[in-house]
Amino acid sequence: MKKRNLPKHYKDLITLPIKLKSKMPTSFDVIGDILLIKFSSDVNDYKQQISKALLTANNNIKTVCQIFPVSGELRIRNIEIIMGKKSTETLHKEYGLNYHLDIKKTYFSPRLANERKRIKDLVKDNEIIVDMFTGVAPFAIMIAKYANPKIIYAFDKNSDAIKYAKKNVTINQLLDKIELINEDSKNAPSILKNKNVIADRVIMNLPFSAFKFFNKAIDLLGNEGTIHFYDIIHENKFENRIKELEGKSNKKGYNFELVNLNKIKSYSPHEFYIGIDITAKRK
Repeated sequence: MKKRNLPKHYKDLITLPIKLKSKMPTSFDVIGDILLIKFSSDVNDYKQQISKALLTANNNIKTVCQIFPVSGELRIRNIEIIMGKKSTETLHKEYGLNYHLDIKKTYFSPRLANERKRIKDLVKDNEIIVDMFTGVAPFAIMIAKYANPKIIYAFDKNSDAIKYAKKNVTINQLLDKIELINEDSKNAPSILKNKNVIADRVIMNLPFSAFKFFNKAIDLLGNEGTIHFYDIIHENKFENRIKELEGKSNKKGYNFELVNLNKIKSYSPHEFYIGIDITAKRK
């Protein structure tokens, strides 16, 4: 699900000083029946009124939450329930798939729906895929349901995420295609080596931190493979990041080929959530 525009009538349901009208939130994310929104300091004192208007304007929304930056190695959001049902657990639907999750205990972005579909379209029959930071398993489930991989090994060190991922794999009827592993991804190469597993494709959806794990992703490959690397980075640093990834690949004995760089969404002025598709071939 992409970022949505607010209903035009939402602003008509609340009275604010004229000077603040332009400061009212103009976009939000929806996960299941929970609306996630950021309030600027200008309108923070009016967040109760704004939240009430949002609930009134959106019949499918049961809870309005203020969100703060994602933090920590588990990518957990700080959440404040402003109004509505006092629960952060929900069921999200996307491309005919169902995802149970708790937005306070696990990270999930509805804005990556199209990116998940794009990766699914790239997967070839009988590939072995490693999802290094699976969360509640949206990439793994999308691929397993609509492509034809041999198997997907999906890692996450967040036990809450794995709990929901297990539920999601079950309800989407993919137990035969996805193996969930509640482990730190730094251990993925040794764990999969013991299983005699060589990956054809690796997904690294851990913005801000994926770079630290890139060597581990390379270690998962055989003679050739594809890595989907995600980052949040200033647009002036795109080229430097690519050079750094190429350097790491070369040190590991792999030739590096940049296949695609995709600016998925804006994160802040001049910073973007990007996806980098890489083909690595052993020298």
